Amino acid sequence: MNQIDIESADLNLLKVFEAIYDEGGAGRAALRLGVTQSAVSAALGRLRALYGDALFTRTGRGLTPSLRARELRPIIGEALDKFRQSLSLVRPGAQGYEGRSVTLGLSDDFEIALGREVIHALADGAPGLRIIFRQTHSRLAAEMLMAREVDLVIASGGLTAPALQHVTVGQGGYACLLDPATLAPGQSSLTVEEFTRRQHVLVSSGGFIGVVDEVLHGLGLTRRVQASTTHFSALAFLLRGGESLATLPTHAARGLAEASGLRLLPCPVAMPGYAIEMGWRGDALRDPAVAAVRRTLLGLLNSFDWAAA
Repeated sequence: MNQIDIESADLNLLKVFEAIYDEGGAGRAALRLGVTQSAVSAALGRLRALYGDALFTRTGRGLTPSLRARELRPIIGEALDKFRQSLSLVRPGAQGYEGRSVTLGLSDDFEIALGREVIHALADGAPGLRIIFRQTHSRLAAEMLMAREVDLVIASGGLTAPALQHVTVGQGGYACLLDPATLAPGQSSLTVEEFTRRQHVLVSSGGFIGVVDEVLHGLGLTRRVQASTTHFSALAFLLRGGESLATLPTHAARGLAEASGLRLLPCPVAMPGYAIEMGWRGDALRDPAVAAVRRTLLGLLNSFDWAAA
């Protein structure tokens, strides 16, 4: 077996790998690192020789990581974070977070409801630390944590893997969102008849059947789903100027109503509640940056009013 002599390897190359992977191009990586693009290109050539793989291939949208690069990213990222963590031992406090980033996995309903507050709270409690919001949902959250693609997640379940820790931080409910121009003057509620008469826009990772359909089926009722989207944020545009409505988590409906001018109304059918959880890997809290974000999130999530419409 060929032995790799770490003494002969330039560990600065790992920072270049991280920057190219995260930024998706040599030019943007150069800006991030404060070096020339030619220096990044030269470092990429050395990385390819070191790992015996192309690592990144050029596409119309920049540099796309290879399978080997995807395997290396969490390992290299963890190694660099350990080094940054070591610096915090000699530079404790806020300065220890400068240049650090923590990745939070969540679906965009939680990002709509909480993202701004998370940014502001971290700016106060951990200045210099940057947060990456990465899309996930309950079916993928545990897998992404175990693959070290995210450091923490907020999800509605799915965090039961033995190597993960999780805590329930709230109980979610549902509300309806629609264009106010389609309501009668002074109307502040929907009847079940109007709810089933209108067409619906469904937010789903696939298909046209959701929890609303399951509840209606138990009541001997049905609804008409006009369109399906994977993003809650799209509702701010899809519902404008039409008769359709959407039923979605109350926390997201509240945020979208405030930002878009859509009208939030109580759901006229009794919907089941669901647990809202935050999860992390068992070893993640050894990193002070992840621990700081977790503390901040717990404070926000435990005081957040999930049900208020």
